[in-house]
Amino acid sequence: MRWLSFFVLSAVIFTLPSRLLAEEDVLFNPDFLLSDADLFDADSMTLTDVSRFLTRGGLSAYSDTDIDGARRTAAQIVWNASQEFSLSPKFLLTLLQREQSLVEDPTPSEDQLAWAMGYAVCDDCSKSDPRIQKFKGFAAQVHYAAERIRESYLADLERRGYTETGVGPGIEITIDNTTVTPVNFATASLYTYTPHLHGNKNFVTIWEHWFGQEYLTGSLLQDKDTGGIWLIQYGARRPITSRAAFFSRFNASALVAVSGTTLESYPVGAPISFPNYSLLRSPGGTVYLLVDDTRRGFTSQEAFRSIGFSPDEITDVSWDDLNVYIEGEPITTETLYPQGALLQNNVTGGVFYVENGEKHPIVSREILASRFSSQTIVPVEPENLDSYPRGDEIGFADGTLIGVAGSPDIFVVSEGDRRPIVDEVTFFTYGWSFDQVVWTNERSVLLHPLGAALSTDLDEGILIASN
Repeated sequence: MRWLSFFVLSAVIFTLPSRLLAEEDVLFNPDFLLSDADLFDADSMTLTDVSRFLTRGGLSAYSDTDIDGARRTAAQIVWNASQEFSLSPKFLLTLLQREQSLVEDPTPSEDQLAWAMGYAVCDDCSKSDPRIQKFKGFAAQVHYAAERIRESYLADLERRGYTETGVGPGIEITIDNTTVTPVNFATASLYTYTPHLHGNKNFVTIWEHWFGQEYLTGSLLQDKDTGGIWLIQYGARRPITSRAAFFSRFNASALVAVSGTTLESYPVGAPISFPNYSLLRSPGGTVYLLVDDTRRGFTSQEAFRSIGFSPDEITDVSWDDLNVYIEGEPITTETLYPQGALLQNNVTGGVFYVENGEKHPIVSREILASRFSSQTIVPVEPENLDSYPRGDEIGFADGTLIGVAGSPDIFVVSEGDRRPIVDEVTFFTYGWSFDQVVWTNERSVLLHPLGAALSTDLDEGILIASN
């Protein structure tokens, strides 16, 4: 079943193609399993997010009697525990998968559900031991595991620096004949919960493939706490420091809200501080026109005046302001439309983006609206357009979600490629919503070469109990 067929029944779901996964895909540092910020981020998922995430397995339809006697869904039980004990829902979901493969198992057994978190069951213990029956059951397992981590492990770490088993940051321990020195509370807690390397490597593998996804070039991320907006570009986050700069270059509907923790995982890149087509004068007196990430210097006052600019539009800046931009081709009196223009054939209706004396066809209204919504279209005679050599067709900007109208497939454009989003869970894990998708024609989608697929799916073969 793919995306479109499910719209009729519910809201959204699509195929879950299997992906071969090896533990070697993830770099494993036994001293650092998880950041404290990730462990404590109780707001990393909403209840709706958890519900959607569980659609990948049988827990989506499961409910249990909670410890207070109320009947609740698995998603409610997980999310309530995360809020009560100030732990990340992502952390609890990863433990559920690491211990019993519960999140992705379509038909979990009663035993898997009864000992969902592996809590209170040691390597050599019997599950029939009367002393641990209080902890049996899905809801009880989630609640008591979260309670133990928060009120025992973390409380001990905060109070005295080590847990009941002597594990703590900076304390050297031996795990499976390997010397390990946890660097933080999260790592110490995980080793206290499961004193084995393999189980914790499995935890890291699951976490990274579910929640360690890298946002692609072109992603616009907004800090949920501060409201700050950042552009992800080639593995770095670029702060957008002015409202005018944002609206001159980007589509506000593409924003994705993320936590500060997510943003902090990226190095800070050069700021985006000036609107597109700003005129900036260097300390040396050269006036530059900004076009996206390029600065183009005017070779003379005549060249400046020939474009129709006014000296009143020039802003004096430092070299630090200018050096974040790539040096582009100089602008001379012969340069045509250095800031670009939309010209429409007044006979056929075809629209072209003309820049630097070259015309680029725009093959659909969707591309036109997505990339040039604020620009004016100028009707011209066919002879005018014929005077320009033809360049490449204009595609969608990086970060745009696209699909062919009537098809179930959705792609995200990044570095010019279209990257398939293979399932609903991946789509929502990245924070997207369906009103952000631009539905267009096949020709417009195929302008972008097919890139690697995006997936948060796991191969069930590696998901074994940790003990």
